[in-house]
Amino acid sequence: MGIVLAVVLIAGVAAAVALGRDSGDSGTAGKTVRGVIGSEKAEFFADPDTVKALAAKGFTVRTETSGSWAMDRLPLKGYDFAFPGSKAPADELRRGAEAQGGPLRPFYSPLVVVAHRNAAEVLADNGLARLRADGGSKFTTRGTLLMGPYLAAAEDDRTWQQLKGASGHSELSGTVFITSTDPVTSNSGALYLAAASYVADGGRVATDAKAVERTAPLTRKLVQVQGAQQTSSDAPFRDFISGVGNPLVLVYESQVASLLMSSQRQEIGDLVVLYPDTTVSSDHTLVPLTGHGRELGELLSADPGLRELAVRHGFRPQGAAAEFITATADHTAYIDQRLTGVRQAPVPTAEVLRSMARRARG
Repeated sequence: MGIVLAVVLIAGVAAAVALGRDSGDSGTAGKTVRGVIGSEKAEFFADPDTVKALAAKGFTVRTETSGSWAMDRLPLKGYDFAFPGSKAPADELRRGAEAQGGPLRPFYSPLVVVAHRNAAEVLADNGLARLRADGGSKFTTRGTLLMGPYLAAAEDDRTWQQLKGASGHSELSGTVFITSTDPVTSNSGALYLAAASYVADGGRVATDAKAVERTAPLTRKLVQVQGAQQTSSDAPFRDFISGVGNPLVLVYESQVASLLMSSQRQEIGDLVVLYPDTTVSSDHTLVPLTGHGRELGELLSADPGLRELAVRHGFRPQGAAAEFITATADHTAYIDQRLTGVRQAPVPTAEVLRSMARRARG
């Protein structure tokens, strides 16, 4: 009897396996794709809901992180896609790899400066920022960084001690500067220089070596005053939230919005979000290296569920402003949903921007 039962059981298992093969249902996602991404997108791809949504569409996505401007130096053989933080490094990647069609830009995020309240108020009192009047609120949580006056202060090596109102705050000392990432390897750091050079050169986008040279003394100051720089915006932002490091830090708006919409909102403390009056939006650009990579990029761009998850992580979907506005409706004290009064600076070509970054680093 035991032998008979065993034979029946084996036959049943074999039939079930055969049925599964015939139906094409293996119980797991059918396409495993591998990609290299900027660290600011790591939490989005690691989110269990994102993993589940991708699996429902037949994808398992394996990612590794890298600075956007360092991706073109990676051996990309075996990768299905590369996903830097903007178009310029994506253009570099496309020149060095066999891309499967044009790049895709599923979502974007403007650069902002996060500041501790004391620092923001001192900047405002000295004409370097303008704070939003919060109706009925005791504290200001959002404002505008005035890039012209701020860059003039940076050029003059202004210190916090030279600014009125700073003397009562021991944490405000030394040169006034914004912590940014390494512009040679990181997207946000390079875009910071693009915006600064555009403002400093009278609203002209750098197009050649002469233009880079005109603003090189300023961009060098912006970078070299910081000392060692991180290759990712994630670490400086986490340091800021933890209450350590510089009181002014350049980050992506998505990092702030994601924190506000998460269960960790209590960690924001005295954070103030300053939108530069001239900034650059980071168009997260996926370069498809295989057909599967292209399918993934199209899915991230078009699928409503994945766009909703991107918004949950603070990103603005391309061509879908209403989705971001709805999701951040409870956080307008910090988030400028319509980017009111914010001017977008054009970004130089990849070649010019790389030259600008090298020149700034000395």
